[in-house]
Amino acid sequence: MESHRRTGAGAEVNHGASLVEQEEGAPRASSPAAAGVKEHIETVLAWLFGGIFIALALVVTVETISRKVFNVSLQGADELGGYALAVGSTIAFSLALMGRNHIRVDVFHGMFPPRAQAFLNWISIVSMAAFGAFVAWVATKVVADTLEYGSTAQTPWATPLIWPQSVWYAGLVIFALVATGYALRATLLLARGRIATLNTDFHPKSAKEELKEELDDLASRQAAEGVKP
Repeated sequence: MESHRRTGAGAEVNHGASLVEQEEGAPRASSPAAAGVKEHIETVLAWLFGGIFIALALVVTVETISRKVFNVSLQGADELGGYALAVGSTIAFSLALMGRNHIRVDVFHGMFPPRAQAFLNWISIVSMAAFGAFVAWVATKVVADTLEYGSTAQTPWATPLIWPQSVWYAGLVIFALVATGYALRATLLLARGRIATLNTDFHPKSAKEELKEELDDLASRQAAEGVKP
């Protein structure tokens, strides 16, 4: 009887310890609502990014054909290409951040203990947020100067620069907001001692993770096309 009581008490202690460990150390899956919002934002940004460069490809195609066949030039394909590159880059910043695709030198990262890795991951995302805020602040001054002087492009179209710069600026602000949101989440996880969750959400993407993503994407495309893997 006494042995049974001790065993039961030990089981309760072990169960309680496992619950504490799960709450404090084990990674928790993101809520379906948060994951859905993140996926929706990524989808919108990806479609916008792709649409910009598809439109640019069509313009370049029309420009090439008109030059070769009709000896007429739109005189603006290169200008539009510069705008597309600038705007597309700012969209790619946010996409890469949300997909953890920014390059990080992680030669020694895996050799550190979990708490040291968590601190490095926190430093990484906070630094990214600070950089995003700084770039957005500098862009604010650029846009303000453009408005003040009424600057136009030195091209045959003489495009008012406030038009492309406004879209470019919006992309930088979105990147700064996304980075700041991630930094706040990482700070909250670090303050609560949720080391495993912090490392799971913010560690550098490994080769195995990248391979799994590619295989999952291939499987989904094959399923959509009705091809058996």
